[in-house]
Amino acid sequence: MGNKGYMDAQQLPDLLRLRGSVVAASDEFFAAKENLIKPTAPVFVPDTYGAKGQVYDGWETRRKRGPGGELPDRAERDWVIVRLGVPGVVRSIVVDTAHFTGNYPQACSADGCSATGYPTAEELAAESGPGQWREIVPRGLVTGDARHSFRVTSGRRLTHLRLNIFPDGGVARLHVHGEVVPDPALLAGLTIDLAALENGADIAGRSDQFYSSPRNLISPGLSRVMGEGWETRRRRRPGYEWLVVRLAGQGVIQMAEIDTSWYRGNQPESASLQMMDAAGPASAGSVADDKAWRDLLPRVRLLPDTPHRFRVEGGPATHIRLNIFPDGGVARLRLYGSLTDDGLAAVRQRWDETA
Repeated sequence: MGNKGYMDAQQLPDLLRLRGSVVAASDEFFAAKENLIKPTAPVFVPDTYGAKGQVYDGWETRRKRGPGGELPDRAERDWVIVRLGVPGVVRSIVVDTAHFTGNYPQACSADGCSATGYPTAEELAAESGPGQWREIVPRGLVTGDARHSFRVTSGRRLTHLRLNIFPDGGVARLHVHGEVVPDPALLAGLTIDLAALENGADIAGRSDQFYSSPRNLISPGLSRVMGEGWETRRRRRPGYEWLVVRLAGQGVIQMAEIDTSWYRGNQPESASLQMMDAAGPASAGSVADDKAWRDLLPRVRLLPDTPHRFRVEGGPATHIRLNIFPDGGVARLRLYGSLTDDGLAAVRQRWDETA
């Protein structure tokens, strides 16, 4: 996938929230570093005090001082290191200073590295550590109570990111948008979820997303509440709703799971799955062309709050379309199978290109 436009980059998956973590920070005196990757929007409750002052929903460091109480040197900084949930090419970073109005940093920058294995916080924090840190966002000014989006032009695959703030202050949330680049060594010869976001799949199209994002459908883990699935508005005209999943690579699916957990009274009446192979020699048309699709799972009835599993048989596919009749909510879609030789070769090529 080539370079994307700035606005498109904001629509890419958040690599940090695909089970990423906060590894280390130089300081977290006022507010814990782990708040940076919360899935929820930051909140602020006035006059809520703890032993260290007003409670902030973010990461906040103590105030730095120069010699004799002067302003700190321009190079003084605090930093936090985060591990991306999956390796990926970062296209945009969002530094959100929501509710930090007199205690936000003056500026920020970001560095990235690609580390093998599972290095310790100490190894990553060292300037000469295994990841060889490189600047991906140059130093730029920051304001209070605002979302700051920084474009990243490097096409290098990253596993970790270091956010630097100058000289100190608070940040509510950090978002890292980019393209998943799965390790082919973890996919070769295995049965995997070809629709999993963390394996490189993504949503390629949908008819409606009124209540929640279709990307929830292929996200890691189980949904914990109804809002963590994909739910459409109530349909008032003939037809049905649908979404298209671009698989992790060309593969053959052997089992499908359509999970309606938490949807009670608003699950679809029924659903079907269709497939197409955009990489095959006989491929014609696009995902928007109804004639390009072949049946993988004929229309089946769905029950409320139930994971439905089906054995399926079909040839190689690169895209799957889930049709729900007439509307409703689905918590998760899992498509278990294996990559074809061509599919695995494409994954390996992408891995090598981004090294």
